[in-house]
Amino acid sequence: MKALIICESYHHGNTKKIADAMAGVLHAEVKTSAEVDAGILGSYDLIGFGSGIYASRNHKNLLKLADSLPAMDKKAFIFSTAGAGNGDLKGHRELKTRLEAKGFKIVDEFTCKGFDTFGPLRFIGGISKGRPNENDIEDAKQFAAKLAASG
Repeated sequence: MKALIICESYHHGNTKKIADAMAGVLHAEVKTSAEVDAGILGSYDLIGFGSGIYASRNHKNLLKLADSLPAMDKKAFIFSTAGAGNGDLKGHRELKTRLEAKGFKIVDEFTCKGFDTFGPLRFIGGISKGRPNENDIEDAKQFAAKLAASG
């Protein structure tokens, strides 16, 4: 299975850590939205889309990419990191809707906590310090292994 992971990791590299862990299991490339040429996506069997969650939604670059993609029948997964929340996938809703409108089949979703100092959180030293941690990384690897096993 040929896989690609598209990742926007803006503040602390939280989401990139998760993307890299998954990529190691899936033997996938990791690229940013800006590095992706929509014309090559057809050569992948599985495409991951991930970012931090900002104001209850994925990064704007990921949303713009989803809007720019041509219709295609591809398997995809969504992943994220967020300072708050406990495994809440609501932040994926908008991206998921946009990808499904383009014909992507979302096969699974993953989220974990990530260190967050966005906006007023910087005044208190941030939240979810030390995240993603080793357990989060291991969970991401197990998630990727499940994706790989399902083909």
